[in-house]
Amino acid sequence: MAQFAQIDVFSSTSVGGNALAVVFDADNLADEAMQQFAAWTNLSETVFISAATEPRADYRVRIFTPARELPFAGHPTLGSAHAWAETHELDRDRIVQECGIGLVEVRRIDGRFAFAAPPLVQSGPLDDATLTEFVVTLGLDADEIIDHAWTDNGPGWAAALLADPERVLSITPGRGSRRMGVVALHSADLLEVRAFVTEHGYEDTATGSLNARVAEWLLGCGRMRAPYVARQGTALGRTGRIHISQHDDGQIWVGGDTHTVISGTVNL
Repeated sequence: MAQFAQIDVFSSTSVGGNALAVVFDADNLADEAMQQFAAWTNLSETVFISAATEPRADYRVRIFTPARELPFAGHPTLGSAHAWAETHELDRDRIVQECGIGLVEVRRIDGRFAFAAPPLVQSGPLDDATLTEFVVTLGLDADEIIDHAWTDNGPGWAAALLADPERVLSITPGRGSRRMGVVALHSADLLEVRAFVTEHGYEDTATGSLNARVAEWLLGCGRMRAPYVARQGTALGRTGRIHISQHDDGQIWVGGDTHTVISGTVNL
């Protein structure tokens, strides 16, 4: 039996954000068992916490979707930090997580856990083939996309900027081959975000990894100003709120509220 928790991430209410399954003390679990359990939970991600292998880290996480392992993801990072902190008596506001992309720093900022946006895997404008896939998969007209960029810091996100938040909310996606983010500005400090995992046919309710890179993109080109809030999950009836801040050194931090909804044990 292993300790288990289910955490809600990125909402001020306990069931308004993105759900995360957390399994503790997973050092001896086989890869196959982790993947099978992640498929069984059928949540966007399930994390397995084990002892760190890097001396500077507090713990190690492995992050699984129902179909594959990810080197990094945002709401699993915040949910894992919340779950780990609840089981340890912390005298500090800084946690270091070890995951597939390396070490990720997590801090409490304004009472919320926030992670330091990790380096990019791929950046720059989308290629023509990917842009065409956006248009076809999301049912857009090409001239509705006013800017676009690779927003990949591990999970494979690419993103497009539209002019109208209501148009973002009206999208009905088809099946595609990649993870697509679509955003529009309500104002310079409020953003509407949707995240489509088109290869598996679902919409993510609140996405830290995508918002981390979108923040770097939109702050860098002057379309947004920090701090700002990204709304996500609106079209799904959720109240996801991702809090973006930027320190004087340029580091972007992605934060959100976290709540333990379920705790107990799991037989693996």
